[in-house]
Amino acid sequence: MKTKQDKKGAPSSVSPFPADFQEPKWYVLFVRSNQEKRVAHGLDERGIEHFLPCYQAVRQWKDRRVKLDPPLFPGYVFARLAFIERIRALTVPNVVSLVGSKHAPSVISEDEIQWIRHGIEHGRAEPHEYLKVGERVVITDGALSGMEGILLHKRNGARIVISLDSIARSFAVEVDAACVKAISSALHGQAASYAACSAAAGEKISMQETLRRGPYLAGALSTAH
Repeated sequence: MKTKQDKKGAPSSVSPFPADFQEPKWYVLFVRSNQEKRVAHGLDERGIEHFLPCYQAVRQWKDRRVKLDPPLFPGYVFARLAFIERIRALTVPNVVSLVGSKHAPSVISEDEIQWIRHGIEHGRAEPHEYLKVGERVVITDGALSGMEGILLHKRNGARIVISLDSIARSFAVEVDAACVKAISSALHGQAASYAACSAAAGEKISMQETLRRGPYLAGALSTAH
């Protein structure tokens, strides 16, 4: 820890690490197979905030059916701490490493953590292979409102795959089919609203131009009113 003199001549502490390294964030621990719950217990003993998402499953044994709660992401446990304190988590028995690239660990946003929590609580979340391609939809109503994913099927109920690109993992949730809308349709509806606001303000704008401004729709809609 370095020190420097303040204006009055008294020494003050200066951290050698960037402020970003000192801010608690959600990281992902890669752990040994079938050791997720033991790692979660070890993190708890060290006072480290953690999250081990599990789902309900039924397994058929020889003589009976058994209800289990296996991890939603096998081999992964989420931990929230500052990067400079990572050794506290990495030295927990059965922890192998932080998930990420060669250059930096993956950081999970608070929104993604909430997606997982809500998916477990309200969407009967289950593991699913990682998907990046497919019909993208947004959930428009209910406890999972705002979550985006890829539509698997839509009959009476819709099954949506939510992909976490930061860790290349996915999980599936079930929602009412009436609560799902294609993202292109949702964007078109927003564009129509923006075009109407622009017309009221005296600005002529085509639908194509409105769609081209997609990334700016939210700000435009908020300032147009």
